[in-house]
Amino acid sequence: MQTLHLKLMITVNLGVMLLASAQAAEESQAVSAPAATSSVSAPATLPDKSAQEAAAAAYAAHAQEKGAVEIDQRFQQGVAMLHAKRYDDAITAFHRLLALAPQMPEAHVNMGYALLGLERYAAARDFFQSAIELRKEQYNAYYGLAEALEGLKEMPGALGAMRTYLHLAPADDAFRRRASAAIWEWEEQQDKEKNKAVASKKKSKKETGTAP
Repeated sequence: MQTLHLKLMITVNLGVMLLASAQAAEESQAVSAPAATSSVSAPATLPDKSAQEAAAAAYAAHAQEKGAVEIDQRFQQGVAMLHAKRYDDAITAFHRLLALAPQMPEAHVNMGYALLGLERYAAARDFFQSAIELRKEQYNAYYGLAEALEGLKEMPGALGAMRTYLHLAPADDAFRRRASAAIWEWEEQQDKEKNKAVASKKKSKKETGTAP
């Protein structure tokens, strides 16, 4: 009986000790362990201003490089379509190019030539003029402008633009001879029209003078 009572006491004491130990451990954990929310809600360390500026500059450089690659691709694509006389496709490529690089004179010039291919002379004239506004010495814009004005039957303007092309273009430019021939042809045409107008005016005066 005494042995049984001793075992019971050991069991009870052991249970009390275990319970006390568990409570102590729980209290210790509650004191020393950080709250679960503290590790989640603690603000992260923000980068300093120089680091932010460096990251922004790197992103801008990457975007600029990517944009430059697409600009080159669109330009080459448009030129290839232009040489293949696929004018609608060239216009599509140059529209995208102009959206990326609206201040590129060459894009305006090539759009003008694509429109010339479709005989859309007024629209072509506008793009050649915008190219000249962006760069006064863009000599191939004057050549295209002359052709557009010829299509619009604005011969004085066409002659002026073609003469400007000859003034600005390099001596070895492939289109100089064609430009000179065009000027000669247009001047001769204008002379014929002037002579015809003078003859018509004289005839009209003569008929008026002999009328009863």
